[in-house]
Amino acid sequence: MKTNIIFRQLFDEKTWTYSYIIGDSISRNAVIIDPVLDKVDRDLWLLEELELSLVYILDTHIHADHITGSGILRQKTSAKIAMGNWASIAKPDILLNDNETLSIGDIIIQSLETPWHTNGCTSYLVDDMIFTGDTLLIRKTGRTDFQQGSAEKLYNSIKNKIYTLPDSTIIYPGHDYTGQMMSTVWEEKRYNTRIKENTSLEELKETLDAMKLDYPKYIDVALPANMKLGLDDGKM
Repeated sequence: MKTNIIFRQLFDEKTWTYSYIIGDSISRNAVIIDPVLDKVDRDLWLLEELELSLVYILDTHIHADHITGSGILRQKTSAKIAMGNWASIAKPDILLNDNETLSIGDIIIQSLETPWHTNGCTSYLVDDMIFTGDTLLIRKTGRTDFQQGSAEKLYNSIKNKIYTLPDSTIIYPGHDYTGQMMSTVWEEKRYNTRIKENTSLEELKETLDAMKLDYPKYIDVALPANMKLGLDDGKM
């Protein structure tokens, strides 16, 4: 990690969601990835303490498990919301194509199209870190049984995008339900319970088909609210 990167991993205990602040210690500019509506005050407080100016707000996808804080953060700061080009219906300020970049100082944020349960989930590569949202979790993957879920898309996103990165690349997921905070490409290629380096598409399909998962708890509130960038009266 570059010495000028300021990095914080933040947690929402209600929805098991990770948010991330990345700042440049020279320009004092920052981005936040996957903010949670209920934690906006915490995030603003931390940005102020660290003397960082929020420039970009990034969401990895249209969330089904929590309401994004993107819209409120945009109202309270001068930051712009950026999402993958699949998210035009949510009307962010910036639509990112695959491999397009944003910068804060000399820190480059590269967007990677990694669809799985929405048509255009986007991961963000920053230096030796990748923020994978719900596409690749620690020892698991995202589910594909709702929205525009596709085992084929999930397979290609992980095998042909994430697993081609250097083994030392640090993986920061959108959630973890066991208390783990990060992983690496090397670890996941060897130990992921759903898709290892040599897992075939058919094997992944069999694993996903065998999963018996509950209907997402907050989806009926979260999805409509997130189509409006969290600017909605609905409460979870």
